[in-house]
Amino acid sequence: MKLKARFEDKMKNTPSMADERPQGHGEINRHGMPQIPVGQTLTTKWPVLDLGYQPNVTLDRWRLYIDGEVENPVVLKWEDFMALPQTEDTSDFHCVTTWSKLDMSWVGVRLLDLAALVQPKETATHLMCYGYDTYTTNVSLEEALKPDVLLAHTVYGEPLPKEHGGPVRMITPQLYAWKGSKWIKRIEFLDKNKRGFWEERGYSNTAYPWRNDRYS
Repeated sequence: MKLKARFEDKMKNTPSMADERPQGHGEINRHGMPQIPVGQTLTTKWPVLDLGYQPNVTLDRWRLYIDGEVENPVVLKWEDFMALPQTEDTSDFHCVTTWSKLDMSWVGVRLLDLAALVQPKETATHLMCYGYDTYTTNVSLEEALKPDVLLAHTVYGEPLPKEHGGPVRMITPQLYAWKGSKWIKRIEFLDKNKRGFWEERGYSNTAYPWRNDRYS
């Protein structure tokens, strides 16, 4: 895929894949990093964090807007989204508030497949993701196009619960989880970096767990 090839070298050289001195402990994960990043504690629970508002987005009302620096902007209804290639993956979830939950099984659409649908322009370098709860967060394209970045609608074989961002949330297993917008409704391709909600409030632009990269 031409799109993936454009960012292949950058993806391979991101810290979560190429850091020669990653901080953490435990077995080595599939990306070559210690399973538990520095400062993290394992949990079997799945704590709920949000902005104090959990929007009730029904499937008939749900829309995903993908626009910005792209050749073919789209608006996807639920049936359009579910007709796209579906990816099953098991990955780890690292929250900046110092907990990690391992081996979570997901089903969703890869961000890479959505990007292929809209064809980012050569000028595109970053994404801004928007949630139905007004949340925003930025992600570089070399991180967003990794094959484990999903817009997930199913977890552990069940529809994603509302409190965890259902019907659809983005997951970013190689970054802290705040980079994955819950209740996602829009993905804007940008020609330069732009700070999102937490980034404007002092959190890191890059969010690399194995560098303890929590704050700017």
